[in-house]
Amino acid sequence: MRHLRIFLAVADEMNFGRAAERLGMAQPPLSRAVRRLEEDLGAELFDRSRRQIRLTPAGTVLLDEARDLLAREDRTRALVRRARDGDLGTLRAGVPPDTSAATLGALLAACAERAPALRVDLQEVTTDEQLRLLVSGGLDVGLLHAPVDATDLVLGPEAGVALGVVLPRTSPLARLPEVALAELTGHDLVLFPRSAAPGWYDRTLDICRAAGFVPARVRHARNPEFLIGLVTAGHGVAFDQGQVARKEPRVAWRPLAGRPLTQRVQTAWPRQSPHPAAPLFAAVASDVLARDRTTAAPRDDDTEAPRPWSVVFG
Repeated sequence: MRHLRIFLAVADEMNFGRAAERLGMAQPPLSRAVRRLEEDLGAELFDRSRRQIRLTPAGTVLLDEARDLLAREDRTRALVRRARDGDLGTLRAGVPPDTSAATLGALLAACAERAPALRVDLQEVTTDEQLRLLVSGGLDVGLLHAPVDATDLVLGPEAGVALGVVLPRTSPLARLPEVALAELTGHDLVLFPRSAAPGWYDRTLDICRAAGFVPARVRHARNPEFLIGLVTAGHGVAFDQGQVARKEPRVAWRPLAGRPLTQRVQTAWPRQSPHPAAPLFAAVASDVLARDRTTAAPRDDDTEAPRPWSVVFG
């Protein structure tokens, strides 16, 4: 494993001197370690015939395998330390930052009912960060915004909810019972940062473009309250389940015609050395998300219900 870490440092830097400096060691022992690894594997890993070294085909193959092996080692060490400390009774679970308080409460209550002795440590983490932590051993299970590319994870049940559009209440579109994506042409779009959930971010924009809505500009907001604030200030429209938007009198939530955007939340846990309670949590989370009314989009006829601020904003 030590030789693999040295190999990765050289592969990242493509320079033996910089790699040695990065690892805090002299260059001669680093070069000997690489030679020893090449001898053990029976193949040259670096092409040293040019001024700047390059990976050989064998080195390219080893690069991905080495990252995977070292990630598994980190996870194994983390699990062993937790077992030593008697902490396997704690399940570290990641949830998306936009998860509602009602859903979190229902999830914890359901876990307590199904597994009273299990301590669930919920952590607010973006999908992209959850993927990294699940592989490295920082999390035991997660709720991810699908789709995700997760070859090292087991993907469990998922739940979906149709998204609607959040508009300034003064917008002419707010008078409609539902809004087609193409009718949003000319508006900016307020969206979560791509780094939070790259798969869902790209899919959202692809669906918008296919339906005829190409945002004039894409603005980013991590916090649902900040997202609503940007819409209120006239800086664009946004897509939302309606939970936060329906509490703000200066915006209007409307269903999207044809329900083209369905946000899917999927459970996942490591394929290697999984926590024993991870599948149980995944099943409980799926049940909670499927039945919890807070995850369901408001009904179309809800938009016609009397509102206390209609006198002011009507």
